[in-house]
Amino acid sequence: MTDTPIRALLPAGLRDVLPPDADREAVVVNAIMARFAAHGYERVKPPLIEFEDTLLDGAGAATSSQSFRVMDPLSQRMMGVRADMTPQVARVAVARLASAPRPLRLSYAGEVLRVKGTQLRPERQFGQAGIELIGSAAPSADAEVVTLAAEALTGLGVPGVSVDLSLPALVPTLLSELGLAKDAIAPLREALDHKDAALVGSLGGAAAAALSALLDAVGPVDRALAALGAIVLPSGAAAERDRLAEVVARVRAAIPGLALTVDPVENRGFEYHTGVAFTLFARGFGAELGRGGRYLAGGGEPATGTTLFLDAVLAVVPANARPRRLFVPVGVPWFESAALRAAGWVTVSGLDPVGDAAAEAKRLGCSHVMTATGVVAVE
Repeated sequence: MTDTPIRALLPAGLRDVLPPDADREAVVVNAIMARFAAHGYERVKPPLIEFEDTLLDGAGAATSSQSFRVMDPLSQRMMGVRADMTPQVARVAVARLASAPRPLRLSYAGEVLRVKGTQLRPERQFGQAGIELIGSAAPSADAEVVTLAAEALTGLGVPGVSVDLSLPALVPTLLSELGLAKDAIAPLREALDHKDAALVGSLGGAAAAALSALLDAVGPVDRALAALGAIVLPSGAAAERDRLAEVVARVRAAIPGLALTVDPVENRGFEYHTGVAFTLFARGFGAELGRGGRYLAGGGEPATGTTLFLDAVLAVVPANARPRRLFVPVGVPWFESAALRAAGWVTVSGLDPVGDAAAEAKRLGCSHVMTATGVVAVE
């Protein structure tokens, strides 16, 4: 009897990442972070766990239901494990980097842990990589983040990258300006999320006509913006719509061929976004590759950012050929294998003499073996 299967069992939503997937993930993360750095984003590394009252402050409050809690045995204070890195980076910006020049451009990569997964993403632990642009309320900041997120994915070879733009603040602003009763807002929000036009019409009151028109303003960017432009909106809601149009124009100028869609009533994610928000997709892949948008860092400083979900990104990034692996038998001088590594080979050194070096190379997953006559492919 053996208890190996029991010792290998992990909680639901958690998994070991094995070769070559772990290596591939590292390569992808390095490529993403290098692209962010090339645009002036400096990397920060917040802790995996911190005090609950700081982790869940400001934008972090929206992650409360997804955050694991533990008691810190040293301070006897509750701590939380991060479910999302954006609130942590916002905290770093407004507390540790409060005196740094604005706009502040920060990047990050790390693991997050959530209480439960979703139907599309059952994993509870997965990697994130992203950027935050803090200290600017300009539409050009929103456009920069959208553009860089799409550029990072296309640079990895992700096919058919598309961006779905939304305005999470539009509906609340409209309802506030039209004086809709507070007890009607929650069921109306649910009806909008389900795109239930009949229920929206019956619950909408003074906002029914505008909300129904917003439901129709969904789809490819040109048609959606034209439909939005035809809706009569109060000043605050109109400002949200006009800002979206300006962001779209800037994104198109940067990446003319990028596929853009608009859903002005979409309200997904952790719900801390206060302006233009967006979700990233790839052709033929149903799960979100990333998400981003405008929010308030520290509860008051304008900010925008994006997070890429590495498990989803890795599922659509084309698989590159594995590095050439070369078995080097015992007795080959170190400098000879070093020269091969410098030429791009991955070398696997033998530790004991073997009778058949080619067979040993094949057993260890090597495509080539080093012989007295040079490098030979393994049949």
